[in-house]
Amino acid sequence: MDTKNAVAGLSALAHEGRLTAFRLLVQAGPTGIAAGEIARRMAIPPNTLSANLAILSHAGLIDSRREGRSVIYTARYETMTALLEYLMKDCCGGSPEICGSLADLVLNSRCDARATA
Repeated sequence: MDTKNAVAGLSALAHEGRLTAFRLLVQAGPTGIAAGEIARRMAIPPNTLSANLAILSHAGLIDSRREGRSVIYTARYETMTALLEYLMKDCCGGSPEICGSLADLVLNSRCDARATA
């Protein structure tokens, strides 16, 4: 990932509504969530959600597909991973022990949530 794409991704996530929507999609997994369901869960108007999803899509953080009358949104895990890798690249001035716990947290956070559920 280059700096331009990292800035686009971080800018897209730098909004409470977009960050909440993205986190919902990350948690939903590869099956995704219909736009209407996202709007209901977030208790926001569909047009507001649509604008937020468009920004996330333009940043390459989410994908959409049509299923019947619904539009299903999914997180692009490869872009999320690339963004996290970009942020952690050359972490801590070549002292990997400083970032070791952060890397472990990133790797285990989703798995731990599933194991305890």
